[in-house]
Amino acid sequence: MTDQGEAPVPGGAASAYAGIDFSVADISPEQVPQITAFVDIEAPPIGPAAYFVFGTNQTLPADIVADRHQQGLAPLIIVTGGINRHSGIVEGHVLRDLLIERGVPEDAIRVEAESADTWQNVHNSAAFLDEAVQLGLPVTAVSKWYHRRAIQILATVHPKAAPLHGLSYEPVYSGVPITRDNWPEHADGRRRVIREWQETRRRITDGSFVSLQRVDGAFAARWR
Repeated sequence: MTDQGEAPVPGGAASAYAGIDFSVADISPEQVPQITAFVDIEAPPIGPAAYFVFGTNQTLPADIVADRHQQGLAPLIIVTGGINRHSGIVEGHVLRDLLIERGVPEDAIRVEAESADTWQNVHNSAAFLDEAVQLGLPVTAVSKWYHRRAIQILATVHPKAAPLHGLSYEPVYSGVPITRDNWPEHADGRRRVIREWQETRRRITDGSFVSLQRVDGAFAARWR
């Protein structure tokens, strides 16, 4: 089960960015590592945590979180997502079923299945996030590696959950995993990563996102 995207654009053999047109966002190849580092959400927790899985029709998050649960590191798992506009599945229900198939007991899972976007993933899960905070569990966002907006929205809507951790996966589009190395060479990957970079910076600047900094392996609010 994978999202649908555009066909991949082959990269050149001599250079990682050979033949790539960055004019869509007016960025240079020198900016690529800076953009990659900025959008990357990977900041895994040490010890047990509550895992907040952002809505998706990719199966990788279920594999990752189920493995954490089997290690005793995921006592509480929150899965989110309403009807996927591409496939028609209810993402929260499918993620719950995938986790159960992988040996996670249902009583460890909280399900939000009405949301239509990332903001609603968080808004509709307020009670579950409160539960995580009351249990003293650090909240860990589970999403695509470049989905910085997920971290920002969690911190903005539910500041009591911060500092936040992140556990990421490489989503598959058009049969190609979008990685930290190949995103500039894949049309859909390039579009998505640049969008995250531009939109997150814009919203931090206009104040609609809380400003975050990485501190001790987590995302914490930056006091201005």
